[in-house]
Amino acid sequence: MMCAGNFAQSEELTNSSAPKLETVVVRGEKKSEEQQAKEKLDEIPGGASLVRNADVERGRAATVEDVLAFQPGVIAQSAGGNDAIKISIRGSGANASPGYFREGTKFLFDGLALTGPGGTPYELLEMSGVNYTEVLRGANAFDYTALSLGGAINFVTHSGYTAPGNYARFEAGSFGWRKQQASTGGVVDNADYYVSLANSERDGYQDFTFTKAKGVVSNFGYRFSPKLETRLLIRYREEYHENSGTLTRAQLKDDSSQTNPATELSRGDSTKEGSTWIGSKTTYTFDDDSKLEFGLVYHNYPQILSKKSSVNPNHWSWRDINTSLRYLRSDQLFGRQSNTTLSLSNTWHDRAGVKTYDGVSRELLKDARYDGSLDSVFALGNELELTERLWLSSGLSLINIRRDIDVVFSDRANTSPYPDHYNYDNWSLAPRIGLRYYLTPEIQLFGNVSRSIDPPSTWSSSGSGVTNNYAKTLVEQTANTVEFGIRGSHGIFDGSLAVYRSWVHDELLNVEIIPATPTSPAVTSTSNASPTIHQGIEAGLDAQLWQGARGEKLILRQAYTLNDFYYRNDDEFDSNELPGLPKHIYQAELQYQHPSGFYAGVNVRSASSTAVDYANSFHAPSYTIFGARAGYEAPGQRWSVFLDLKNLTDEDYATAISPIYNARGSDVRALYPGDGFGAFTGVAFRF
Repeated sequence: MMCAGNFAQSEELTNSSAPKLETVVVRGEKKSEEQQAKEKLDEIPGGASLVRNADVERGRAATVEDVLAFQPGVIAQSAGGNDAIKISIRGSGANASPGYFREGTKFLFDGLALTGPGGTPYELLEMSGVNYTEVLRGANAFDYTALSLGGAINFVTHSGYTAPGNYARFEAGSFGWRKQQASTGGVVDNADYYVSLANSERDGYQDFTFTKAKGVVSNFGYRFSPKLETRLLIRYREEYHENSGTLTRAQLKDDSSQTNPATELSRGDSTKEGSTWIGSKTTYTFDDDSKLEFGLVYHNYPQILSKKSSVNPNHWSWRDINTSLRYLRSDQLFGRQSNTTLSLSNTWHDRAGVKTYDGVSRELLKDARYDGSLDSVFALGNELELTERLWLSSGLSLINIRRDIDVVFSDRANTSPYPDHYNYDNWSLAPRIGLRYYLTPEIQLFGNVSRSIDPPSTWSSSGSGVTNNYAKTLVEQTANTVEFGIRGSHGIFDGSLAVYRSWVHDELLNVEIIPATPTSPAVTSTSNASPTIHQGIEAGLDAQLWQGARGEKLILRQAYTLNDFYYRNDDEFDSNELPGLPKHIYQAELQYQHPSGFYAGVNVRSASSTAVDYANSFHAPSYTIFGARAGYEAPGQRWSVFLDLKNLTDEDYATAISPIYNARGSDVRALYPGDGFGAFTGVAFRF
C-alpha cells in the first residue's frame, strides 16, 4: 500500500517528466467576395473568367473596351470613344453596328438583369464603382438564366465591405479626355453603404464625336439577422454623344480623324436624358445547405436620337420590370455532393416604343409600340460529384418569348408584305449537360453540350425608320453548341483553352441596306438567316517569365481568339464568311512588376482583315497596334499614378464595321476608325 507521501512524490516526478507542449494558434482568413466568385467560376465546365477592376484601373478606365481587353472570345470595339460599344461573345451580335443596343449577350449588375426584350442599352455600362466582372461564355451563364449564344457578363458593384473609406480618381489625356470620380463607403453596425459619383467628357478623335456623361452608382446593404439580408442598388446616368461616321478604306488611309459628309451635315447624335436602374436583392438562408434569393429591378431609359438633325429625330420610351427568384440547395446523394439550383426570371416592357418626327416641321411620321413584350425563363440545374475527380453538370431551361409589335401610326401606306401588328408567343426548351475532370487539383478538363435561344429584340421588328412602317415577323435564333477545353495552373503558367462549334438556325443578322445621306438616315434591316456555323478557339495564358531576388517579376499575358463564322450552303452566299469580326485576334502584354508598387510594360493587339459585306467582296484591312503603360501604387494603396500610351505608331485602322449586304467590290463607307496615338494619365487617392 502506498502512503500519501509516496503518492505525492510519485505525482511530482510524473509532472516533472511530462513534456511541455507549445501553444498552437490556428488562424483562418476569410476569402474575399472576389476569391469566392473566382472559385465558383472554376466549377463551371466551360469558358468563364473574372476581371478585377483594380487591374483595369492601372491604366485608362474609360469604357467597357478597357475592361474586356485580354478576354479570349470576347470582342469589345469602341467607335467614337463613347459607351456605344460593339460587344460580341462567340459571334453574338457580330454584325450589329456600335450604336445599337447590345444583342446576343445578357448583361447583369450583381446578378440582376439589365438586359430586356429590347436588348441592352449601353449608357449604364460605365465601370466606375465596379469591383469585378464575371465573363461567362455561351451556355456557361446557365445559372444567371442566360440562354443567349454569347452567354452573360455580370458586373459586381463595390459595397461598404469591399471599398471602405473615401476614394478620388482623376484621368486626363488625348482627344480632350477627362474623367473625375469620387466615392465613399463604410460599415455601420449591420448596415453598409457605397456611393460613387463620376463625370467624364471627350472632345473626340474623329470630327463630330464629342461626348459627355455623368452618373451615380450606389449600393446599400442591411443584415436583419444571420439568416436575412437585403441589398439595394441604384444606378443613374445621363449621357450625350455625337455619332461617329463611317469611312471608306481610302478615307481611312488618308485621314482617319475625318468624318463623312452625311454625318457632318445631319449631325447625328444620341441623348440619354437620364437612365435609372434600381435593383433589390433579398437573401434568406435557411441553413448551411440552402438559401433563397429574390430580386426586383426597375429600369427606365428614355433617349432621343438625332435630336439636332434636320432629317428624322426619334424619341424612344423604354421602361422594363424584372423579377427573379433563385433557390440553391446542397445535398448528399449516394454519399456524393449534389448542388441544385432552381431559377426563375421574367423581364417585360412595361412601356416601350418609338416616335419618329420630321426634322423641320416636327410633325409625327411614325409611332411604333412594344408594350407587353417579355422574356421569361425557368431553369433547373445540378452539379453532381460522380467521383473525387469527376463532376456532372446538368440543366434544363424553359423560355417563353412574347413579342407585341404595333405600328399604331404611319404617315404613309404600308406596301411591304409584313403586317402593321405582330403578336408572337412561343415556348422553347434549352437543355445543357457537361463534365469536368480534375487531372490534378489545379488542372481540369471540361466539356459540355448545350442549346441556346436568342429572342429577337423588339425594335428589330419595327425600328425608327419611316420606311420601316410595318412589323417584321421575326422568330428566335437557336443554336446547338459543343464545347471542350482545359484550364488551370502549373508552375509559372496559368491559363485556359476552349474550343467550340455552334450549329445556328434562324440567326438574327443585321445589315445596312441603304447608307446615310445628308438628307436621309441609313436604313438597316434585321432578318432570320439560313443555317450558319459559329466555331472558334479561345485561349489565354499568363506566364511568370522571371522573378528576382527582391521579388521583382516579369509577366507575359496573352490572349488569342479564332472567330470562324460562316453560312451553311446559303442560296445566295453559299459558304461565305459572316461580316463583322476579324477571324484572328491576338493580344499580349509584357509587364515588369516591382514589390515597391512600380510597374511598366508594353502591349500589342493584332487583328486580321474583316469581311464588310455578306458577299465577301470588300474587307477592312488587318492591323497591329502597340501600347505601353507604367505606374506606381503606394504601399497600402493610399495613392497611385499611371501613364497609358495607346497606338504608339499612330496606325490608321478600322476598329469596327457597319455590315453591308453586297458592296460588289466597291470601297464603301462602312469602316469606323480607331483612335490614333493617345497619351492618358491618372492619379487616385484613398483617405
